[in-house]
Amino acid sequence: MTIVTAQMSVSVDGFYAGPKDTGMQTWLEGTEAAGFFRVTRWVIDAEAWRQRQGFKGGERNTNSGIIAETFGAAGAYVMGRRMADGGEVPWGEDPPFRAPVFVVTHRPRPALPRQGGTSFTYVTSGIESAIDQARAAANGKNVAIAGGGTLLRQVIKLGLLDELELHIIPVILGEGMSLLDPGLGLGGKEGIELTPARVVATPDATHIRYKINGRRPLVLDNRGRDEEPATA
Repeated sequence: MTIVTAQMSVSVDGFYAGPKDTGMQTWLEGTEAAGFFRVTRWVIDAEAWRQRQGFKGGERNTNSGIIAETFGAAGAYVMGRRMADGGEVPWGEDPPFRAPVFVVTHRPRPALPRQGGTSFTYVTSGIESAIDQARAAANGKNVAIAGGGTLLRQVIKLGLLDELELHIIPVILGEGMSLLDPGLGLGGKEGIELTPARVVATPDATHIRYKINGRRPLVLDNRGRDEEPATA
């Protein structure tokens, strides 16, 4: 059965990149890059990631197995326009997705075919439409939300995400771009409940897969006190 999934590497304090860039310099010289590089460092030496990028070598370890599993489960991807534009040149003619990619955007653009089974379709009719198109193209595999964080928050807010895997990196950044911020639109007495489905710990990252149960009201309990006896 096709489900909608997402992966995100975050620091212990919940940041997936450094502070949002003002756009006054190249991305590598900006404020986001250092934090992003730190929280994604666990993938760089993994054999599965390196092979997918067309690089040689890499370690065949637990992290590599998780990356290979993630690639193998995805039949189509949904991503934001900022990520697609930023990756177009470095990904080149043979991007690592090897599956249809649906880009959520307000600016129309013709579909962009690439080698290896990757194609980029620019969807101007909203997130739900992009996910529906991705689901139809996934051939029974999962639809993976490829990012960035703003798009993923919107997918969670709309209740469209079935499964979230956080790769929690043992570092505190102190500031940066937070995945789970007030943009989720939760009220003061409301939360999104999750069920941990798998936890895998390595020295580089703790991988926690959650199933999304949806919004639930937050309720007060009696903090362990016995119920007051009934009075006549």
